[in-house]
Amino acid sequence: MAQKGNIGVTTENIFPVIKKFLYSDHEIFLREMVSNAVDATQKLKTLAERGDFKGELGDLTVRVSLDAEKGTLTISDRGIGMTEEEINKYINQIAFSGVTDFLDKYKDNANAIIGHFGLGFYSSFMVSKRVDIITRSYQDGAKAIKWSCDGSPEFEISDADKADRGSDIVLHIDDDCKEFLEKQKIQELLNKYCKFMAVPVAFGKKTEWKDGKQVETDQDNIINDVEPLWTKTPSTLKDEDYKSFYRTLYPMQDEPLFWIHLNVDYPFNLTGILYFPRIKSNIELQRNKIQLYCNQVFVTDQVEGIVPEFLTLLHGVIDSPDIPLNVSRSYLQSDANVKKISKYITKKVADRLASIFKDDRKDYEQKWDDLKIFINYGMLSQDDFYDRAKDFALLKDVDGKYFTYDEYKTLIKDNQTDKDGNFVYLYANDKEGEYSYIEAAKNKGYSVLLLDGQLDTPMVSMLEQKLEKTRFARVDADIIDRLIVKDDKKESELAKDDKDSLTETFRSQLPTMDHTEFYVDVQALGADNLPVLITQSEYMRRMKEASKYQAGMAFYAQMPDAFNLVLNSDHPLIKGVLDGEKQECGSQLSPVDSELKGLEARLAVLHQTQSAKKPEEITQEEKDDVKNTEHSIQEQRTKRTDIIAAYAKGNKVVHQLIDLALLQNGMLKGAALDSFLKRSVDMIK
Repeated sequence: MAQKGNIGVTTENIFPVIKKFLYSDHEIFLREMVSNAVDATQKLKTLAERGDFKGELGDLTVRVSLDAEKGTLTISDRGIGMTEEEINKYINQIAFSGVTDFLDKYKDNANAIIGHFGLGFYSSFMVSKRVDIITRSYQDGAKAIKWSCDGSPEFEISDADKADRGSDIVLHIDDDCKEFLEKQKIQELLNKYCKFMAVPVAFGKKTEWKDGKQVETDQDNIINDVEPLWTKTPSTLKDEDYKSFYRTLYPMQDEPLFWIHLNVDYPFNLTGILYFPRIKSNIELQRNKIQLYCNQVFVTDQVEGIVPEFLTLLHGVIDSPDIPLNVSRSYLQSDANVKKISKYITKKVADRLASIFKDDRKDYEQKWDDLKIFINYGMLSQDDFYDRAKDFALLKDVDGKYFTYDEYKTLIKDNQTDKDGNFVYLYANDKEGEYSYIEAAKNKGYSVLLLDGQLDTPMVSMLEQKLEKTRFARVDADIIDRLIVKDDKKESELAKDDKDSLTETFRSQLPTMDHTEFYVDVQALGADNLPVLITQSEYMRRMKEASKYQAGMAFYAQMPDAFNLVLNSDHPLIKGVLDGEKQECGSQLSPVDSELKGLEARLAVLHQTQSAKKPEEITQEEKDDVKNTEHSIQEQRTKRTDIIAAYAKGNKVVHQLIDLALLQNGMLKGAALDSFLKRSVDMIK
C-alpha cells in the first residue's frame, strides 16, 4: 500500500537551499551517489568481517546504468540496503546521517568506512526532477521498499519488487540537465571522481573491434582501480610501478624526476605519492596537478592549505580521512590537522631531497635544473624549508660546475672579497649575451655564477640577507674593477678637460631610444680591455625586474632603463678619438674655452661677492649681472658642444665603437644595425 508523507523540514522547500549552498558544481552529484553506494558496500563487508552478517557477499560491484529513452540514470549496489524505518531516519530526517550510528558501533574500524559527509544523497536533486530509491535491507526477513520524491518536502513510500539486498537509486534527469544522459559525459565524470574508489564500479560493458565496428562484450567495464598505488606498502613497489602509475595519472607527461611515497598513521592518517615533474622551461609551471582524495574518493585538485604553496607545483595524489571538508567535499577548512599535514609533507620532501643529494650527488646535479624551481620557491616562501634546504640547494657556475652554498663561499672567499670584507658573488643571466663581461671577470681569476631561472632575482635578494657579508652583482652591472673594489683601484690619468671632451664626443652621438637613458663615464680599464662597455646599475635593474611580480613596485617599472657607456681611456682607439678631436677642433675650441673660463671665473667672483650680503642688499643690477653671465656661459658651452658634436658626427670610429657596444648588448636593431653593417664594410675596404 502506497503511503504519502512529509520529510518534516521546517523550511518550505529545502532542496533549493541544498542546491545553492551545499554544492558548488552540479556534476558532483554522481560522485556522491556512487560514493554512497560504495559506503553501503563497505559497511556490508565490515559487518561480514565482524560476523554480524552470515550470508554470501557475492558480487559487490557497484553499477551505473543509463536509459536515455526513459531519461534515467541508475546507481545500483548490493550493500546493506535500508528498511522502511531506516529510510525514514536516514532519508526523510535530513538532520541525521546514517553513518553516525554505524561509526558508533564500529568506531574501532572507522577508517574502513567512507561515509563522513552526510547529506550526499540530496545532491541528486540538483539534476533530477524525481528520485526513486528501491532498496532492501541485508537483514533477514526484510522487505523491499520504494521511496519517491520530486524535490519537494513531500514523498511517497510503497512496497517494491526487489529480490536482492542493496539499493537502486533511480535519477529521473531534469530537462535542463540532459547532458547527464550522455554516455560520454557519465564516463568522463566517473573517470574523474570514481577512478580509485575502493569497490569495483561498472559502467556498461567493454567493447571490442569486430566486423569493422565496436561491439559490446559480456565483460563489465570496470572504471576504477580498487587498490591504487598509494594504498600499497612502499617496500613492495618498484620504480616501474611508480612510473606506470604516473602515466595513469598524467598520460601525456614526460617521466618524472623522482617521487615521494607518503604513509603515516599518527598523529593523523595520510597516504599518497608526490612526483617531481620535469620542467622544460619556467613558463611551463602548472599548479593544481595534485589530486586530493578521502578514502579513495576524489575531493578536489585545489590543494592550497594542505600542500605547502611551493609544492603545489608537484604532481600526484594525497589521501587523508583527517582533512575536514564541507558536505560537498569541495572546500577545505583550516584546522590543526591540516597544519600538521602541511608541515609533515614539507619535512618529507626536504628529507627525500637531502637523501638523494647525499646518496648520489652526481644524479642530483643532473636533475638540478628541473629541481631548482621547486627548491627556490620553497626557500623563498617558507623559512623552515630554507633552513632544511640550504644544505642541498646548489649554485651553478657558467662552466656547468655545481656548488653548495658553503662550498661556493669557500671557493671565492680569498679572491672575491672587496676592500670592506664583503663576499662578492658575480653572476650572469645570459651566458652568451654577457660573454665579454664573463670573460673580463674570468681574466681576473673570478668565478661567475649562472642565474637564469625565473626566481633568481628574488633569490639573490634573499641570499644577500641570509648569508653574512654577501653581495651579488651581475657581471655587466659595472666595469669589473668596480664590481669588486680592491685597495689598488686605478684612476684615469686624463685631465678633467680631456674627460669632458671625450664625454661630449660620445654623448652627442648616442641614439635616442624609447624609455632608455644613456650616461657616459670615462675609466682607465687597461689597454687590453675593450674600448667601450655598456653597463647597467645592479640596483635599478633588480628593482625593475622585481616590479614585474611584486606588488607595490610599479614605480620602478615606469622608470626608463638607464645604461652607462664606459669609455676605456687606456685603449688606443679612445686615445685616437681624443687626439683627433684636439687636432680638428683645437683652433675652434681654444677661444671658446678661453671665453668660458673667463666667464666662469667672473661668475665665481659675483657669487662670492653676493654671498657676503643679505638678500635684500643685492641690487637688481647685480642679480641681472649673474643671470647674464650664466646665460653667456651656457651659450659658450652650447657652442663647445656643437663644435665637438660636428667632429663626432663625421668620425666613423666614434659611431663604430658606440654601435659595437650596443650590438654586444642586443640593442642595435633596424636602420641603426643596417648603417653599422654598411659602415663596417666601408672601413674594411
